[in-house]
Amino acid sequence: MTNLNDREKALENKYAKDQERLFRIESRAAKLLGLWAAQEMGLIGEDASGYAGDVVASNMKEAGMGDVVAKVSADLAAKGKPADQVEALLNKFLKDAEDQVNQAL
Repeated sequence: MTNLNDREKALENKYAKDQERLFRIESRAAKLLGLWAAQEMGLIGEDASGYAGDVVASNMKEAGMGDVVAKVSADLAAKGKPADQVEALLNKFLKDAEDQVNQAL
């Protein structure tokens, strides 16, 4: 019985660790996208950092990264900037973020 309990606990720990890793990757990718968008909109310094933080926070609204894409696309459009490459850049930033998180672990 303890083997079964140990296995269950190990699986729960692995799931929690995998979810934390995914959260870090998505947060880092959202930050990278936010910093890119801030630059596109002419934001610098604290304004750019603050905007990137807002983009990261927008990812907490619903599952997936659709909320991030929607926010950045809408913000770019409001500034008269093209938003056609947001999804492609997010995919690139997700790969970059995964590499960065893997290196940090």
